[in-house]
Amino acid sequence: MVASSTVLLAVLVAVAALTPGHAVAFYLPGTNPREYQAKDPIDLSVVKLTSVHTQLPYEYYTLPFCTPPSQKRLAENIGEILGGDRIMASLYHVRMNENVEFQLLDCASKPMEYTAEQVDKFRVHIREEYRAHWLLDNLPAATVISKPGESLKYAMGFPIGHFEKSNGAVALYNHINIFVKVNKDETLGLMRVVGFEVAPQSISADGTEVDATTNKVVKISDRPLYLKTLEAGEKLKVYWTYSVTFIKSDTPWMSRWDTYLQMSDAQIHWYSIANSIAIVVFLSGIVALIMVRTLNRDIARYNDEEYQDAVEETGWKLVHGDIFRPPRRTSLLVACVGGGIQIFETLLVVITLAMMGFLSPAARGSMVSTGLGLFVLLGLPTGYYSARLYKTLKGQYWKSAALLTSVLFPGIIFSTYFFLNFFVYAKHSSGAIPLGTLFRLLAMWFGVSTPCVYLGAYFGFCCLRECLFPYESPVRTNQIPRQVPPAPWYMSWPVSVLLTGILPFGAVFIELFFVFSAMWENKSYYLFGILFVVFLILVVTSALITIVMIYFFLCNEDYHWWWRSFLLSSGMAFYVLLYAIFYYVTQLDITDAVSVMLFFGYAFIIVVTFWFLTGTVGFYAAYWFVTRIYSSVKID
Repeated sequence: MVASSTVLLAVLVAVAALTPGHAVAFYLPGTNPREYQAKDPIDLSVVKLTSVHTQLPYEYYTLPFCTPPSQKRLAENIGEILGGDRIMASLYHVRMNENVEFQLLDCASKPMEYTAEQVDKFRVHIREEYRAHWLLDNLPAATVISKPGESLKYAMGFPIGHFEKSNGAVALYNHINIFVKVNKDETLGLMRVVGFEVAPQSISADGTEVDATTNKVVKISDRPLYLKTLEAGEKLKVYWTYSVTFIKSDTPWMSRWDTYLQMSDAQIHWYSIANSIAIVVFLSGIVALIMVRTLNRDIARYNDEEYQDAVEETGWKLVHGDIFRPPRRTSLLVACVGGGIQIFETLLVVITLAMMGFLSPAARGSMVSTGLGLFVLLGLPTGYYSARLYKTLKGQYWKSAALLTSVLFPGIIFSTYFFLNFFVYAKHSSGAIPLGTLFRLLAMWFGVSTPCVYLGAYFGFCCLRECLFPYESPVRTNQIPRQVPPAPWYMSWPVSVLLTGILPFGAVFIELFFVFSAMWENKSYYLFGILFVVFLILVVTSALITIVMIYFFLCNEDYHWWWRSFLLSSGMAFYVLLYAIFYYVTQLDITDAVSVMLFFGYAFIIVVTFWFLTGTVGFYAAYWFVTRIYSSVKID
């Protein structure tokens, strides 16, 4: 208990350097800053449109904004594609340190004229509170959402319009105020972009005048641009304008992501850590009590020859001849454990790389892309460990077991994603996976991951080197299984699963809220140091509570622990499902049927991932515990 608590505290000290105020941690490997001279062009790209009410992203030019003559999509990685990003060039011209006031965009007509159908399209998206996402020098656009007098709070992107619920009026934001914060090196005269904020504005075309020579607004209307219902043949005139203001800032380039870190309260994260550590210390105390006092007393008593002659065997020693009897559905158990191993390895590496800064937020989509690449490559150790376990359980058909291991978890995830993709595609959303990306995912699955699992399974099952032998059992297994006595109601499957799952969930549910917020409310999550600690706490908690429950079952002379150890610890996934439902009811306002299906479809993927992960952790913890205690007693 003391050792585990000491390790956690040591990790916390290291994490302190990675929390807000120390954004330099994200750039340890070095993402080179771009330096500008005065009047150098700065690329401003449009990314997508998103709404928390529909969860359906769209390409920016899905709406009839001012569109460049050539809508060429910029290079994207697979993580950006899966996230619905479609990065394209824009008509907003920004030059370093050159302020612009009410510049007209280079559109086909001045002003642009919209039909009733196009106006309705704007109106629908504004009512659904869609926000536009832009990029400037690889920084996402941020909008100030705090009221005057409050501490600064930001949100990703900016609204495309305003919907007044009191009277149903809809205003279109057709003027964009762009604020670029720069840090200037006075010696070299070079400047770096350290901030990108946007403030949209609605200006009616009636009363607005534009100089045809300079394309600048010379007279501004004092009325907002409301989207009224148009008569037959009537069109709405819209001037698309923008202003650019450069602001000198002392913010160093290495800390320019602090704006996005401020979107979440770091103090609540530390409360989450404190809550989780309290649970770990509590469970560690229970396990220490069992291991140090109860088990040591039992082992000493069982090893006492005088006691053995006088008293008949009872409790957990009584089932020593059945404790390592292979379970039913061995191939399925091995596949479940193999999937959990692959998830555990992938999450551990990805979160560690993100915590150390190798997966910088400046590299958009890098976390998803890296995770997918690691998942398919880590099929090699997954196949090895699952095949070695399969051989230990007296399995004979290692090829079929390896095939099941390679397709079980990825098959569940891919089929769910593929099913949801039909509905997203029907909505013409950019969140739909393109056909080429689907083939790339299938190629990664069957062309890389599956062969890696087979290769690892070959080494784990067929090689005859000493290090590759099956795991040895400390006791022999009887030919005839003994009968298991009836268990009390509180040791039944449903009750034991609910009891086992609640503590691991209690250790992580606060952090789970922030992860859900980042997924469904377009918020940022960059506190990977804290996420790393919470991940370790989840692993430790799942292992400890499984050990405790398996000990209780063994004391009740129930030796069916193989599947039970997996299912007990995976009970945490049930609470994740309940929390997803609770989050949907209390935090989200989704009414569209496809959006509801998307939420619960992705929630199902998260629940399944937790089920495999925590089940595998509990299984190996129970395996270690059972092997340890039965190797410590004398068996005749």
